[in-house]
Amino acid sequence: MGEAYKAKVFKSGNSLALRLPKALGLAEGTEMVVREEHGKFTFEPVDAPPRKIDVSKFAGKAPWLEPRTYEEGEFEDSPRDWHLLGRDSEGA
Repeated sequence: MGEAYKAKVFKSGNSLALRLPKALGLAEGTEMVVREEHGKFTFEPVDAPPRKIDVSKFAGKAPWLEPRTYEEGEFEDSPRDWHLLGRDSEGA
């Protein structure tokens, strides 16, 4: 088992709070899940939300790819069945 620490429960407003030792290495503001089972309490950090992928540095990873111009990005109009969406042939 790991180290044992003493912590103190105190009143904070209308709630109770638990002061945890700095030695645990928790960052301020970390959300925790607290579980009670048969009078014993355990706590663990909440799973972090999935992080967004930063693709800003991917451009140099494929030097054989050339950036496309605006004109190259245009596509021919393909026929669409706008009437299926209750729209006229102009899409309005």
